[in-house]
Amino acid sequence: MSGRVYRAAIVGLGRIASKLEDDELREKPASHAGALTGNPRCELVAGLDNDASRREAFARRWGVSEVTDSMDRLLKSRPDIVVVATHADTHRPYAEASLRGGVPVVICEKPLANTMRDAKGIIAAARRFPASRVIVNHERRYSRDYRLVRSAVAEQRFGRLLSVYGTLHFGNRARHRDVLRHDGTHLVDAVNFVCTDTVVARKRVGSLRRRLSSSFLHGTLQRSGVPVVIEIGSERTYLQFDMILSFAAGRIHLGNGRFAWEESLPSHHYGGYRSLLNRHRTVPEPTDYFAGMVADAVACLDDRTRRPVSTAEDALAAMRVIRSLPALL
Repeated sequence: MSGRVYRAAIVGLGRIASKLEDDELREKPASHAGALTGNPRCELVAGLDNDASRREAFARRWGVSEVTDSMDRLLKSRPDIVVVATHADTHRPYAEASLRGGVPVVICEKPLANTMRDAKGIIAAARRFPASRVIVNHERRYSRDYRLVRSAVAEQRFGRLLSVYGTLHFGNRARHRDVLRHDGTHLVDAVNFVCTDTVVARKRVGSLRRRLSSSFLHGTLQRSGVPVVIEIGSERTYLQFDMILSFAAGRIHLGNGRFAWEESLPSHHYGGYRSLLNRHRTVPEPTDYFAGMVADAVACLDDRTRRPVSTAEDALAAMRVIRSLPALL
């Protein structure tokens, strides 16, 4: 099995499927097509999109001859992997069609679906086809920096974890609810992954309909009871996606462009006290966030009993937190 090359197809040929590969600043691969073509165990054989210009551009960019607007035709290419990279409201029909068609691995973009009902429907469909696996592109589960921090938490490198503070700013005029739906599942899932636990929402402070300042989610980790606060903000001219994990004897700042480890040591400024001093950790490069996801898909094809690193159930847990927020006061 280790030498077999697996056939892959992509549904939805836009930004995350292909176009991000041309962003000169991003770590490569930066798209599903880039990750699939960059893995020697994969062959990109087909693509689907309702937009003819996208189909043509995708075919030229990746040398794929089978581009179509028909799911039935795409499935005739006999893919081992189907990536669903469409809008969230169409994830369920494409995922279910792939599973019914006998596709062994379905990779679904985040969020898993547009509604809890559709997310649960995808999970129910996957259970009807136990030989298949659904992977969700919560990419930080595959990123080497997040995996290192997960190990540090589990090993209590700085003692017991005491709190988690996450920040999500995505555009200066975006509504808080839209920011949550767009990237909130990434942040909640990243906290769940790093802490090997599950966030439970307890309280919301601020309106999700606003485009001003910030709103806050207050919660706890289900098993450990560690408090979690997530700030969702607007009016910023910058992107911020990060978390600060506070421990008994240290702190880790992790996120987009952030990778700082600080340890409690005798203070350089105050006699008889301890301060946080930088441990000079560098971000592992490359982080392999996209490449790792495709490697996971290949491993699931090699071993049909394997549990993916990022499952549909994991994605549902993140969605559950965000969907509970409008009801919390």
